[in-house]
Amino acid sequence: MRDGSPDAQAALGRQGRYRTVRDNLRVKEVDLGLQGKRFIVCHNPAEAERDQAERDAQLERIEAELARIEALRERERRQRKNKARGPGAARSAKLAKTERTLARNQDTAHVKAECALRDHPSLGRYVRLTATGRLRVDRARVAAEERLDGKFLLSTSDPDISAEDVALGYKNLLEAERAFRDLKTTLELRPVWHRLERRIRAHVLLCWLALLLVRVAERQSAQTWRRINTELGRLQLVTLSGPTGRVEQTTTLTSIQRELFTATGVAPPPRVTSLQPA
Repeated sequence: MRDGSPDAQAALGRQGRYRTVRDNLRVKEVDLGLQGKRFIVCHNPAEAERDQAERDAQLERIEAELARIEALRERERRQRKNKARGPGAARSAKLAKTERTLARNQDTAHVKAECALRDHPSLGRYVRLTATGRLRVDRARVAAEERLDGKFLLSTSDPDISAEDVALGYKNLLEAERAFRDLKTTLELRPVWHRLERRIRAHVLLCWLALLLVRVAERQSAQTWRRINTELGRLQLVTLSGPTGRVEQTTTLTSIQRELFTATGVAPPPRVTSLQPA
């Protein structure tokens, strides 16, 4: 939707009613009058909220940076004015030259700060250069981005498949790509250290089973694996030793950890795993 193509702009401008496919997916088909090509606009409400929150945070950073630059410029302007009002009506040429050099250096610092903001990979798209050479928030660009929150555009040449199936098929493709990415990163599927075929097959099978368990845990808990791994990774086994003996116990479960164990149907570890009196 953000590539600026005429098809994307035309599809975005078409009116229509969205149909809910899932809780986080709505679709509507738009007719652009192109033979043999259909377009489906998809909207993810949860993703739209994330886009809005991320943009608000970026605009807050931009406003703070513009205020900092303007405050610095005003402070240095007052400093130059105070120097110009110094004692003595007649100033030497050397002093005047020094002040002009200082002013140029200060302006150069402002220009560098503004250029850094304008060339920023994520913040630069929300600023514009005014006729006076100052940077301001580009409200038109912000409004244009708001129209795209949580939306993506799909096209197909199949005249029989429904818009809902097109969207779900694309989501399934994303799931397959994410599965390959998780196999290569999270689970580190690298059977290059094995030379025998049976060992390579066993390694791939174990990685596939691990991926299956990851997906089952995600669907049962409605959480991402990164969140599950982070929360359960905080559960520790602590060993306490003293004159009366030694005990091994787990840390107290948090509410999030307890919810994860309940949702997945896995019994939490016992509070005390080992007790050895002296």
